[in-house]
Amino acid sequence: MRVCVLGSGSAGNSVLVSSSRSSILIDIGFSAKNTLERLSHLGCDPRDIRAILLTHEHIDHIRGVGIIARKFHIPVFATAATLLKGHAVLGNLPERYDLSTGMISDIEDFKVNPFSIPHDAADPVGYIIENENTRIGVCTDLGYPTGLVREKIKSCDALILESNHDVKMLMAGPYPWHIKQRIRSRVGHLSNDDASELLKSVWSPKLKHVLLAHLSKENNIPELASMAAEEALFGCSIPCETNVHMTYQEKCSLIIDVSSRILKGGISDD
Repeated sequence: MRVCVLGSGSAGNSVLVSSSRSSILIDIGFSAKNTLERLSHLGCDPRDIRAILLTHEHIDHIRGVGIIARKFHIPVFATAATLLKGHAVLGNLPERYDLSTGMISDIEDFKVNPFSIPHDAADPVGYIIENENTRIGVCTDLGYPTGLVREKIKSCDALILESNHDVKMLMAGPYPWHIKQRIRSRVGHLSNDDASELLKSVWSPKLKHVLLAHLSKENNIPELASMAAEEALFGCSIPCETNVHMTYQEKCSLIIDVSSRILKGGISDD
């Protein structure tokens, strides 16, 4: 499997997961035009996308879903509460399928396993995506790491994990107090410290790649997020062979071959 984060942050989120046979998108939080431009940049034909999976109904995760689903007749998979709450933005979908947490669904050659996460949305989920012996975890917009979250994202080959804010930057920053409280709440977002502690608790030698996602432009900088994650992983294994990658709001991440620790081309981190 290959994975690329098309973009991640408060203005839009989307993840492309591909096998040798097909591709799926997890969320489309950008406009349809922007999303198609990013897919084109990656050499991905949207007609090869077999499903769109939704994590929750916030606009930065579903903005472009309806238009792209209708244009290319792509089925949309989400929990019933997410589809209901997001209907005003999603519109009428060509095909929609209700997902239930704890139940594995076969989509083309992928096995999709949604699991509940704490966030201020109707029924938010993370995902485990499997293909043969390869396993990818997607876990962003996460208030705090529950026991279920920890259990689900163990033994992943690649993990897309939220590292939203630096606590000191957030508390000293310009956000109103109620927004700061919401971000730090148990239905808000993970800090760099939260993400690093979670990595420590779920790390295994199988974990080859960690992609840090949903960084706040106002309350974080990539160097702080990557330093916290790398220090956590260094404590797990010396030498540590888990690669830490950044994701970006304005551009695609690296294209990562999940089966390998070696990067095989793709978009540069620079």
